[in-house]
Amino acid sequence: MRATRAGAALAGLAAGAVTLGVAELLTGLLTRVTSVEGTPSPLLAVANAFVDLTPAWLKDFAVATFGTADKTALFVGMGLVLLAACAGIGLLARRLLAAGLVTFALLGVVGVVAVLSRPGATATDVVPTAVGVVVGVLVLAWFNRDVTTTADVERPGDLSRRSVLVGAGSLTVVGLLGVLAGRVLSGAGEAVRAARDAFVVPRVAAPVTVPAAADQGVPGQTSYRTPNDAFYRIDTALTVPQVDPGTWRLRVHGLVEQEVEIDMAELLAQPMVEALVTLTCVSNYVGGDLAGNAVWTGWPVRELLARARPLPEADMVLSTSADGWTAGTPLEVLTDERNSLLAVGMNGEPLPEQHGFPVRMVVPGLYGYVSATKWVVDLKVTRFGEDEGYWTPRGWSARGPIKTASRIDVPRRGPIDAGPTVVAGVAWAQHRGVRAVEVRVDDGEWQEATLAAEPTVDSWRMWMFEWDAEPGEHTLTVRATDGDGEIQTDRLAPPAPDGSSGWHSRDVEVRRR
Repeated sequence: MRATRAGAALAGLAAGAVTLGVAELLTGLLTRVTSVEGTPSPLLAVANAFVDLTPAWLKDFAVATFGTADKTALFVGMGLVLLAACAGIGLLARRLLAAGLVTFALLGVVGVVAVLSRPGATATDVVPTAVGVVVGVLVLAWFNRDVTTTADVERPGDLSRRSVLVGAGSLTVVGLLGVLAGRVLSGAGEAVRAARDAFVVPRVAAPVTVPAAADQGVPGQTSYRTPNDAFYRIDTALTVPQVDPGTWRLRVHGLVEQEVEIDMAELLAQPMVEALVTLTCVSNYVGGDLAGNAVWTGWPVRELLARARPLPEADMVLSTSADGWTAGTPLEVLTDERNSLLAVGMNGEPLPEQHGFPVRMVVPGLYGYVSATKWVVDLKVTRFGEDEGYWTPRGWSARGPIKTASRIDVPRRGPIDAGPTVVAGVAWAQHRGVRAVEVRVDDGEWQEATLAAEPTVDSWRMWMFEWDAEPGEHTLTVRATDGDGEIQTDRLAPPAPDGSSGWHSRDVEVRRR
């Protein structure tokens, strides 16, 4: 007698869980005993392949909806899809065993293809997935033998419906535990965490001093300097690349007179500088919080490029991350006077792993997708007509200069009392600076806000405005003027393809005291 529908669906889930458990355990062993450059984990490979195929509008939606939790949302979504697929295959196998087994195997082929699509992949990388799929097929076939009901006379080798449910449920749990054990077995991050703990940020000749006047101290207003653990993170790395500073190398090649390669010891021997730089994600909507300001410690990229001597026809540098992600940055912004850095420190500490340890790029004035390469390992001097960064063929513009923006932080949404009220926020126009900020109440005249000190034009600027709030519903709007005298545009535009624009407004209800 065939399994019940519930039993069949659970058998499919068990086969899928065992497949992943075996694959992740073997991935852990492979990672532990060999130097893996690809992504043998089918879970990570499929997720990364999905990110690679993500169009601009979907990336936009994911960041707008989930913010910095976009990766968690992706894994949850993948889990739900896998659950549905495996349960469906289990039901198919109940009716047509051969069709169910073939479909399950095809699902495994998707995993194999995803593994092979990752940068640095080799034939060895597909072994965990292939073995896992074979075991999963056997599990699915075993659970779809003829079974008996508890009322039937059981024959040797038969399975009761209860045993199907118990056995499939148990194997599902075992498979999931295998996934966790595989991650632990791989030892991912242990050596790098130890290296980071021992890493000492180099001293600089002229440390950055942030004057107290740069931060206005309004409750609820963004602080001038963003703590490392509060700094936004938007990237395509579903797991943080683990780069050992002891083996890290950075190669400069392409349209240069002399190829150059440096290691960590040579980098740290260079005269380091500190720079206050605000980074902004191109996915930031008007009024969004995907921007942060920090003191970065590093060596100017222009010094390294000067060693390589770019050829006159070069106009772009294609930087590559340890996980294969790329960004195309105009050569001119890496060779002018601005503090474009190969950064090793963030707010006086070693770079956090998720922010690029051991080395990342920091470039004032450009959105991160064309400049802020984390875990950087390669710089190719080239031309925009010959090479493209990761996001350019996916619909985003090639150069990505940051647009002037301003944001209202306080008052927050919700009723406030009538009377003297502080309106405050932050404005940025990296590498141009902020000359003025104005606030408008409803459709009234623009009124100038009080600006905090501006230690550098490469970071954001705090502002505040004193408002005598009258009872009723009101709309507050802010706009900034950059250091070149250009007023922030009121033209509404989404993040794609070159950054959002428009004035930030906030509706406020004012009640009588």
